[in-house]
Amino acid sequence: MLTTAALMFGPFKQHAHVCVSHGHTYPSWTETEQPARDTIPTPRFDPPPPPAYTANRTTMTASPRFHCHFRCHVDRHVRLVRTAIIAACPSIAAALVMVCGMVLSERAHAALSTTDDPASVRAALDAATRGPRSEFERLSALLAEHPLRVWIDYAELHGRLDRAEESSVSAFLDRYPDQPASELLRTAWLQQRLARSDWSGFLRNYRGSDRLDLRCGHVLARLRTGATTAATAVGSAANGSAARESTAADFDWSAEVEALWLHGRSMPNACDAPFAELAARGRLDDALRWQRFDLAAEAGQPGLMRFLAGSLTETARTRALDYVRFLEQPDSAVGAWPRDARSRRIAVLGLTRLARRDPDRAESLSAEIAPALQLDADATGQIAHAIALWSAAGYRPETARRMAAVPRPQQDDQLLRWRLREALAREHDADALAALLAVPAEQRATGSRWRYYEARLRERAGEHEAARALYADAARHADFFGFLAADRIDRPYALCPLSPSDDDRLRQRMAAHPGLARALALFDLDRPGWAELEWRAALTGLTDAERIEAVRLARAAGWYDRALFALDRHPDELRYYRLRFPLPFPRTIREHAERHELDPAWLAAQIRAESAWMPQARSSADARGLMQILPGTGRDLARTLGLPWPGSAALDRPLFNITLGSAYLRQQLDAFGGRPHLAIAAYNAGPTPVRRWQAARGGLDPDLFIETIPFHETRDYVARVLAFAVIYDWRLHDRAVPISERLAGKVPARPTRAIVCPSPESTATP
Repeated sequence: MLTTAALMFGPFKQHAHVCVSHGHTYPSWTETEQPARDTIPTPRFDPPPPPAYTANRTTMTASPRFHCHFRCHVDRHVRLVRTAIIAACPSIAAALVMVCGMVLSERAHAALSTTDDPASVRAALDAATRGPRSEFERLSALLAEHPLRVWIDYAELHGRLDRAEESSVSAFLDRYPDQPASELLRTAWLQQRLARSDWSGFLRNYRGSDRLDLRCGHVLARLRTGATTAATAVGSAANGSAARESTAADFDWSAEVEALWLHGRSMPNACDAPFAELAARGRLDDALRWQRFDLAAEAGQPGLMRFLAGSLTETARTRALDYVRFLEQPDSAVGAWPRDARSRRIAVLGLTRLARRDPDRAESLSAEIAPALQLDADATGQIAHAIALWSAAGYRPETARRMAAVPRPQQDDQLLRWRLREALAREHDADALAALLAVPAEQRATGSRWRYYEARLRERAGEHEAARALYADAARHADFFGFLAADRIDRPYALCPLSPSDDDRLRQRMAAHPGLARALALFDLDRPGWAELEWRAALTGLTDAERIEAVRLARAAGWYDRALFALDRHPDELRYYRLRFPLPFPRTIREHAERHELDPAWLAAQIRAESAWMPQARSSADARGLMQILPGTGRDLARTLGLPWPGSAALDRPLFNITLGSAYLRQQLDAFGGRPHLAIAAYNAGPTPVRRWQAARGGLDPDLFIETIPFHETRDYVARVLAFAVIYDWRLHDRAVPISERLAGKVPARPTRAIVCPSPESTATP
């Protein structure tokens, strides 16, 4: 039975609640390992950050929990008392552990009575939405000065928005101007005004928006209040709308409705009446209808095209419906079409889309339609590009001929890559090299991919000196192809890590940043949507150093995916490897890697590629958790392993997810003969397509097989996991298993490839 303290101290509190609510006592594999936060003294782990002090205790209550803050409050990282705190500040560790232990024990058994307790905020948010009202009022008074008070007030007001007075909403917006919570509440209030046909109330609170539903609501509210001209708009603004910031005289109702009309997809219902009024005023003529029809065609929206055709004149309607039919099922019956730009564009769109599913049919139809509609070179080139591209993606025998038929202006990077892949799949090195050399020289000089493959092809042709020089150039890059190139010439891997600034004042300033503190506190409270809004707002206007420090704070709080989204402004930011490649559960990784005879670096790389270490990551296909396991797959795996299946929510538990995911990875490795690149591909795409690719091209060398994987996502995924494994080897061992050995299924007991940060000159020549 879990104690109250265990519930409060658990790193993923909702997991403990699940155990209690279901009345189960799960075996040891469900008890969550505390995230290491990169502070456990394992080789290559980061040293704990230096202390960040602040005199403002109110600010500190929502700041991330640095190892030397010593606030001793009840939170989900209490094991840092015996690990990170000791490592960070050994000189005072014993005293702090004693003091913190006393305070924690007292708090764990006391009623919520302090603003420094996250449980108070959680309880206030729960009471705000579910009651009782008396409990909310008590906690609200207790948390009057809390940094998250804005979200507590938001939760309370949003929970009763359907019966709230406008004065309450206005008071909230005035109290918290320019905060994410205010924009969220304003949007909800405006949507409610629309639903209740409160047009004046909508106009009093509208401040402009990028949301189509609110923009449609704005023109609808103007229409319903009669404010559709500059004069009436001024009058409306003068009647009870003193808070309105936009200049009503600048508003041109018809022009705004026309702008909304010209969208290639269906619009919100609030636009229906304004569109009808625009038509009644004679502003919505056939020209505008055709414009939207064209936009819908480009967006691939035949339903909207058919709807728009219904409002055209009879002759135009017949032609429009013929266009829709052609896009859905192209044929050669285009003789009655006018030889104009629209007919030609529809022909191009229809044939290029047909090429994706049937390039043979697209080629034969193109030969008939191009002369009939007098398609120009650009149009026929677009069609030829699509036919060649999808022929290559399907590795059809006609690909080489179709590639040669694509005019030079249409031979873009995408097509050239597929020309190379198709030639590699045929094992025709001369064609592959010709495809590669067709890439402009300045493009081949960027990155490592082109140089690696040119080196491979020249090496196979016996041009060893040229190949070695190209390998050396590619090996300067810390990526999949750079590492492969280093293996080819037996060079160390090039990895030049950067570390965040050790500026104490910067750390203090960012730890006290109100928006960032709110974001991290909300994340800790399992409010990811609100946390994301605060994070985005907080990063606006930060310097590069401040932004990097914000990522470091997020990593310390367990918000690991922030590095993926925030370290992208400059290429060098990719070198913050310790921020971008955390290792929160090292013991778990090692245990399960050993159990399934996998190496820890590979397992860590798989998790990093799948979820960026976010335990509650969820895909559009409902894959869940660290290793992105589908509930059905998870249930089957649990049965195979002899484990109980607590339900889909259990996949959010790190240990349970890694238990299943590592077993599944081992299954795929066994199913594909111990070849890691095939197992990784199967983990991403499923075993069925991988068996199909293996049957067609299984004789290729592993690096060439990876390049010929038809699925873009899977092709990049395999390369990404293998490159990530190198970085995790570096983090764990200071050396790496060579990718070439890993691809051969030969993983030594200890990594053997040295990792260095070379000077440019040291690798510029062989």
